[in-house]
Amino acid sequence: MDGQLLPVLLLLLGASGLWGQGPGPGGPLEEPPEEQPPEEEPPEEDGVLVLSQQTLGQALREHPALLVEFYAPWCGHCRALAPEYSKAAALLAAESARARLAKVDGPAEPELAEEFAVTEYPTLKFFRDGNRTHPEEYTGPREAEGIAEWLRRRVGPSARRLEHEEDAHALMDARDVVVVGFFQDLQDRDVATFLGLAQDALDMTFGLTNRPQLFQKFGLTKDTVVLFKKVGQAGSERGRGGGAGSPDPPGVVQFDEGRADFPVDKELGLDQGDLSRFLLTHSMRLVTEYNSETSSKIFEARILNHLLLFINQTLDAHRELLAGFREAASPFRGQVLFVVVDVNADNDHVLQYFGLEAREAPTLRFINVETTKKYAPEPGALVTAAAVTDFCRVVLSGGVKPYRLSQEVPPDWDQRPVKTLVGKNFEQVAFDETKNVFIKFCECGCGGRWAAGALLAVLTCPILDAPWCTHCKEMAPAWEELAEKYKDHEDIVIAELDATANELEAFPVHGFPTLKYFPAGPGRKVIDYKGARDLETFSKFLDSGGELPTEEPAEVPGAAFPVGLGLCDPFQEKPGNATEPRDEL
Repeated sequence: MDGQLLPVLLLLLGASGLWGQGPGPGGPLEEPPEEQPPEEEPPEEDGVLVLSQQTLGQALREHPALLVEFYAPWCGHCRALAPEYSKAAALLAAESARARLAKVDGPAEPELAEEFAVTEYPTLKFFRDGNRTHPEEYTGPREAEGIAEWLRRRVGPSARRLEHEEDAHALMDARDVVVVGFFQDLQDRDVATFLGLAQDALDMTFGLTNRPQLFQKFGLTKDTVVLFKKVGQAGSERGRGGGAGSPDPPGVVQFDEGRADFPVDKELGLDQGDLSRFLLTHSMRLVTEYNSETSSKIFEARILNHLLLFINQTLDAHRELLAGFREAASPFRGQVLFVVVDVNADNDHVLQYFGLEAREAPTLRFINVETTKKYAPEPGALVTAAAVTDFCRVVLSGGVKPYRLSQEVPPDWDQRPVKTLVGKNFEQVAFDETKNVFIKFCECGCGGRWAAGALLAVLTCPILDAPWCTHCKEMAPAWEELAEKYKDHEDIVIAELDATANELEAFPVHGFPTLKYFPAGPGRKVIDYKGARDLETFSKFLDSGGELPTEEPAEVPGAAFPVGLGLCDPFQEKPGNATEPRDEL
């Protein structure tokens, strides 16, 4: 009997889950869950959240609008941004804004840097509603008020709704430049295009209306974007178009007209690119004074031709020229940007770029920022409305040849092992068919760049051959040693050229130092050198007739960098490793 009951008992015990780890009434028994450690509260520094791999998720859940800066402690641009970033955090906190600012030490948090494809420092990304997979790249200003305003226009309306005439006038009275979108249907897709542009055009204030009485008030019958500008006797532009700016010196009318209309094409709809160019062009005064606050706007206008008037603003006779200069500007609106450069201000880099000295003012210079070709009027030419107009027309019609900068040939240019080249002797030496010429193109001073590149659209003033430029500094001894080694080789010339003071027709130089080899023989052949910057590799390159050994890498630390990107490579070594790039571009 007992023998017959034992199997039944065992079966019942198994079915009831009382034996071992068998199933119970609610299914299989599970291991008790491990107790998860509580999430860390992210610390703060100067009002900015300090995030890590462990705290980013919590920050995204708690803050629906989060701007995160990925930085490196050794990055100079990050250090320059830090106080502005903290000020922006304080501005938003004082307003009880929904947006928060945070930062991540990229080198200390490599997983996060990789997750968000951080390729340069500083990189800023905006996370909305906890969305971790599709953050928006921050492309706004790098000063406190600009950062705060960029965020305000994302967490709040980017354009103010105008219901009554009083609303419109109040908006226009408060700002120099106001853009109002008149749309009969606020659900139209053109409205979304308009609001999208308003998010990023931080130097303008935007309004929006569909009220028939406002259409009638401003003489409109169809959808139109209108740029309203204050008119008055003031100076050339000093501050942001939408802000108060600094007090202006007398002499230049602030704006040329009170408004500019951009009708919306009923069939094609509103094109954001076209509208952006229209607003940039018409929001600017006919004459803009160049300074640190206006430089970015000058180049963002995307007008390729610039006419610069160099004057001394402290002299009455020079200021009197401004009226005629402005008078000449009106017919060239949108084709030529008229700019005033005060030679008495901190603009030496601009003077040097154009090969000018302050004592030569008043004078004009014309430049196409795409080709970088520069033009000068005849010596002693007057600066009157008629003369300025004629000069512009002649340049635009191709009636004037561009000029190129060149220093004078030094009397002892060929007496040292490293020969000194300038614009005036470059062709003769570099393309000598009997010589193999190896040239270092360097930047020996702060020449500046009056150029509107696609990456920058700003005036940059790099000093890449200064003592703190490790590429130039570390390469100099090797270049001198190379010249000393080959000084008795009659068919080899080692030379250098200051590319900021000497411009070449043969090719532009975009990075410093740049090395080019000009082999002997016909055909004007040029070989770009991209090998290591040491005596041994230089020597192998020369001995092989301009070819690197196959084992040499094509790209190496210390190669020339493009000018003025204003960003740091996240994979740079920290200062202290002399074998890796350390410059902050």
